[in-house]
Amino acid sequence: MESKAFKELLAELDKLTPQQKKEIEEQLHRHDDIQTVIALIEKRMDTGSSCPKCGSSTKIIRWGLSAGLQRYRCGECKATFNALTGTPLARLRHKGKWLSYTQQMADNQSIRKSAHICSVHRNTSFRWRHRFLALSNEQKATSLTGIAEADEAFFLESFKGKKRGMPRAARKRGGKATKRGLSSEQTPVLICRDRTGCTADFVLKKIDKENLSAALKPLIATDAILCSDGEKALAAAARELGIIHRPVNLSAGIRVIGKVYHVQNVNAYGSRLKQWMRQFHGVATRYLENYLGWRRMIERQTEALSPQSILSTALRLNNYQQSMMT
Repeated sequence: MESKAFKELLAELDKLTPQQKKEIEEQLHRHDDIQTVIALIEKRMDTGSSCPKCGSSTKIIRWGLSAGLQRYRCGECKATFNALTGTPLARLRHKGKWLSYTQQMADNQSIRKSAHICSVHRNTSFRWRHRFLALSNEQKATSLTGIAEADEAFFLESFKGKKRGMPRAARKRGGKATKRGLSSEQTPVLICRDRTGCTADFVLKKIDKENLSAALKPLIATDAILCSDGEKALAAAARELGIIHRPVNLSAGIRVIGKVYHVQNVNAYGSRLKQWMRQFHGVATRYLENYLGWRRMIERQTEALSPQSILSTALRLNNYQQSMMT
């Protein structure tokens, strides 16, 4: 804009009503958010681009712009794509509201409240939440070394959001089990954590030797020492895998063995997880892994979770998996 036209524009500001000034401020803020989001999206291509269709990384050329994003064309298969192609965020609209929405996620807001604040439909809010969380459930520790701790957590099975084909009558949000103690109504989650803070969790069909062994085998290093609360199935899985096992008999009042072996770290993590999950008043079991990944994302942050970090995770812009392997 020329200097003269800009001065004329400034002169007109005094004529605006408070509501009009607010709308201009919101529009400017949204424009800044769009530029920030686009910069994050395009950053994916800075580390080396490859065709999402054929995987070729040669002969990738720029091929115009679309919806504010640079498009590319593969010289091998002739497919066109952009930086979002092949990510959970592909084809999502309203990029100017993404940072505002991820801020609501950073603040642990509900889907409905997030929708209201961001002026989107609740169905859009729901879809965005699980698109942004789609990759977080994959980003868990791939190897635990030294002294590793394992414990189970149980979450009430939930068909939240399902309208038809439920195997039981619907219940109120959150709800309670019909039976006391553990039963088929509970979904078991195995939580594993070593002393460096590396964490992995697994939604299991049941707590038995077969399921526990399958989860632990690729995770626990052969020279690691596994601590647990004495769960028989975990002990059996450790024997089958040839892992040194140090059970801690909590029911007998024993908290630490040899001043080293305990399950306090994993128990504290499990307590924080359950407390955090309560605010959602029941999580649908089919989305439980997404929420487990969300909690791990929160725990990884040295500071408060930021909107940019959530968006970066959804775009595969962090090196968490690599750092966990080194």
